[in-house]
Amino acid sequence: MRRHWGRSALATLIIAGLILAGCSNGGDSKKENNSPPPSTESAVKAEGFPIVDQPIKLKMFTRIAPANGPFKEMPVFQDYEKLSNIQVEFTEAPTDGFAEKKNLLFASNELPDALFRSELNPLETIRYGTAGQLIPLEDLIEEYAPNLKALMEQYPEIRSAITTPEGHIYSIPGIVTTGSARTDKRWINKAWLEKLNLKEPTTTEELYNVLVAFRDGDPNGNGVADEIPMTARNAAAGIIIVNMMAGSFGLDLQLGYNINIEDGKVNIWSGDEKHKELLMYLNRLYKEKLLDQEIFSHTEAQYLAKQGSGNAGLFFDQTNNNFLPIMDQYVGIAPPAGPNGDQMQSAVAPVPRDFGAFAITSVNKHPEATMRWIDYFYSDEGSTLLRFGREGEHYEMRDGVPYYFDDFIAVTGAQGKMTPYAGGGAPHLISDQVASFINPPQVQEAFKKLEPYMPEIRYANPMFDEETAQKVNILRNDIDKYVNEQSTKFIVGALSFDKWEEFQSTLNKMKIDELEGIYQAAYDKMAK
Repeated sequence: MRRHWGRSALATLIIAGLILAGCSNGGDSKKENNSPPPSTESAVKAEGFPIVDQPIKLKMFTRIAPANGPFKEMPVFQDYEKLSNIQVEFTEAPTDGFAEKKNLLFASNELPDALFRSELNPLETIRYGTAGQLIPLEDLIEEYAPNLKALMEQYPEIRSAITTPEGHIYSIPGIVTTGSARTDKRWINKAWLEKLNLKEPTTTEELYNVLVAFRDGDPNGNGVADEIPMTARNAAAGIIIVNMMAGSFGLDLQLGYNINIEDGKVNIWSGDEKHKELLMYLNRLYKEKLLDQEIFSHTEAQYLAKQGSGNAGLFFDQTNNNFLPIMDQYVGIAPPAGPNGDQMQSAVAPVPRDFGAFAITSVNKHPEATMRWIDYFYSDEGSTLLRFGREGEHYEMRDGVPYYFDDFIAVTGAQGKMTPYAGGGAPHLISDQVASFINPPQVQEAFKKLEPYMPEIRYANPMFDEETAQKVNILRNDIDKYVNEQSTKFIVGALSFDKWEEFQSTLNKMKIDELEGIYQAAYDKMAK
């Protein structure tokens, strides 16, 4: 969700003051702060367990999702403490307000040893790294993270996505090599299609007609017009629904932004006519009550409840976990071709999917052991522990692949109390080996419908130097807030499309061309 401009700007001013204060201590202070402190442990094993012979304690700051129980009670971390000889004390901050608490943590300089599931964005990573609050990790990865190092060699885009222009790595991402875990599927109510004698829609106009039939045809058979033809997650200004339908209007999402790349040229499409055409289509759906009227207000819990109710005609989600009891009612479909024949699955995450998931701070006295601790989760074995818990209690192995016991996943909330995987964003590897829960046959079939329409290359959000990152942040704070607010107004009909030229003019005044030039330069470096 986009952060409110006022709070973001305030945090930026606070942090900028800290950086300036740090710089005033002397010309060499930044260099000294950027080096890991001397390790105090007697020996860190290069491989095997325990990681250290003498127990050590680490403090980590983390986001706790609504689905999670206390981290200290999770069998995952209880068992890993015994295996590694490293005890972790977690400071948990709820998802709501997490960004603000994280910023205040750095602003006050009251740092933990590491940040787990920290959701550091590229600007934060650069800022806190160059300020000396995060330490560079590239040498630690080389010596103490064989699993992560191997993944970076296999997928070079991981290294390029997390390395600063100065050659440092200040945070590491969650890594997703399972293709189906990098994009939401398009789930349509197959039972409703069959009852109304409809075919799967293949174009945006056919989709419109299907949604009309869902609205008017009483497919749930209760005699009440209570069906929700189409819904999606709520994010700031409804960005999710825009992203999910963008590809049908020729709009891609490269470099982590509203960007098309054609013949080596970067185009931020926020003010393009294609974007207008997309918003007009969504306005048509909303105006005719084919698009959920609560799409800009419902909570995550309410959205998931709509999935599980069976009363939604079309929605978007990565997997089928939230509607397992009625899974036979739904089937995945391909992205519909738009009015100009465009047919893309634009909303696709790169292999380094969850940027800034883990970082080590300058107060950490055990950086080597900390790197070994987190590296385990980038192996199939470690990821199995993090995602599945205890073999024989939470899961069983079938043909070398872990599967949850049915009676375990049948207990409401059991998974979130066992593992931080529930709630997303955990620093670990999601491979085919550990993806049985999120990638069952139904999800695999839904992904096959999307795969032909996915981009060959998905460029991640670029890492800028500190000066450029600050400039991008300033430009995007204003531009993104404006685009999201106006997009919502266009969709719900609060703003006439007669105002489109005024919208474009305002974007030009906000220097969207300057922002485009910065992304162009970043892309040129990536494409070399």
